[in-house]
Amino acid sequence: MTDGPIIERIEFIAFEISIENMSSDPAGFGVSYTPGKTGTHLRFGVRIYTDTGVMGEYVPGRSRVRPIMAAAEALASRLVGKPALARTQHYNTMRRLTKHIGEVGIGAIDIALWDLAGKQYGASVSQILGGYRKRLPAYASTLGGDEEANGLSSPEAYADFAEQCYEMGYRAYKMHGWHEGNVARETALLETVAKRVGDKMKIMYDASNHLATLADAIEIGRVCDACGLYWYEDPYGDGGISIRGHQSLKSFVKTPVLITEHIRNLETTVDMLVAGATDFARADPDYDGGITACYKLANAAEGLGIDTEVHSCGPAMRQLMAACRNSNFYEVNLVHPQMSNAWSLPYYENGYHDQLDCIEPDGTVGVPSLPGMGVEYDWDAIEASSIETRVVK
Repeated sequence: MTDGPIIERIEFIAFEISIENMSSDPAGFGVSYTPGKTGTHLRFGVRIYTDTGVMGEYVPGRSRVRPIMAAAEALASRLVGKPALARTQHYNTMRRLTKHIGEVGIGAIDIALWDLAGKQYGASVSQILGGYRKRLPAYASTLGGDEEANGLSSPEAYADFAEQCYEMGYRAYKMHGWHEGNVARETALLETVAKRVGDKMKIMYDASNHLATLADAIEIGRVCDACGLYWYEDPYGDGGISIRGHQSLKSFVKTPVLITEHIRNLETTVDMLVAGATDFARADPDYDGGITACYKLANAAEGLGIDTEVHSCGPAMRQLMAACRNSNFYEVNLVHPQMSNAWSLPYYENGYHDQLDCIEPDGTVGVPSLPGMGVEYDWDAIEASSIETRVVK
């Protein structure tokens, strides 16, 4: 018995996409609705080549390219010459290498290795993991608030958008509010949307850590209680990482709290769950160690009787959620009534996308069934818009 394909080289390619009515900060950390402007967004992809010709590939759906691609490139040299199917071994190696600098570089490589394994075995990643389901209930997750006349500039605009999403088939809707964290404005947002659609949609609220203090978070949490929200996410300016702070918050607020989006490893998230600081786990394959770490987290949470909500959208997120019993909704983010979804890569083939209209009338999205991540990329288009390629061999 052989070790299977051997990794010969790993290629990283940075490229730009253009999105109408969008602007982004130079570092790529966020996007905003800007009518009339065509903005560019930096992305990257990874391809893992082997001696047998089977290839693993992945293009993360979000930016932050400079730090993440550099971190992944630094890890890649330790995988060249190693068996491509030894995913758990590689995951542990990469974790040891990142113990002083953070683990964000692991995700794209791990996901590409899972894509490679699926192609080697002729099965999708969700099938390899157990194949729990083929369709995923989805929620519309809004872009943050803006000040544009036809944008998400008022509580009423959010409520109008919620009704639009409902008509499309969505039965759950999450609001990202305004960056200022103004308690009165956020309260009006929650109350207006709940009054308009709360009797027919599950409503979530993500404060994105914009509320300045624990006291503000408690005040908004009580509004969430009154409005019957499904969950209350990343409430205040601790960054979503304080066990003690969220234990205190939960003692005052009844609405289930969802944090751990900003914690980058399995063990600390499990500590949060055991300590009762959150009512859900949060898993993001791009940022949290790929499929390997996120599936470990989902299983650990299941053992504690806790659900794991998968963060953001993309083929890796669909494959992961499809293998998990204890996950409720697929996040179609970050959507806006006047702008296409910046997190949906325009270079998928075979019809895959994560735009607002990716759902079926029953409010679900499908799980791609091709081997690996289930999608194919238009690498000719990616290479045509590339600005940098790096090869580790």
